[in-house]
Amino acid sequence: MILRELFYIDQDTKMVSNDLRYDGSNDRLMPLKRKDTRKTRLTLKQINELRKASEQHILEQEKELEFIEQMYKAPEAPPA
Repeated sequence: MILRELFYIDQDTKMVSNDLRYDGSNDRLMPLKRKDTRKTRLTLKQINELRKASEQHILEQEKELEFIEQMYKAPEAPPA
């Protein structure tokens, strides 16, 4: 996982926001213990959160690609 997937800096407010990514409040719900050998199962809520994070990651990649295309595209020829 990439660090920027965990934290998102909003361009307007310059503050850290969640923006459909990782939710740290879920870490404290059911910590695993050494003797717990049962296989964990994903809930529908967890699957939905994963889907949202994946969609957000795809949107970010598209924005980066547009920026890179704009940065490296050939300059327009001046009219003669």
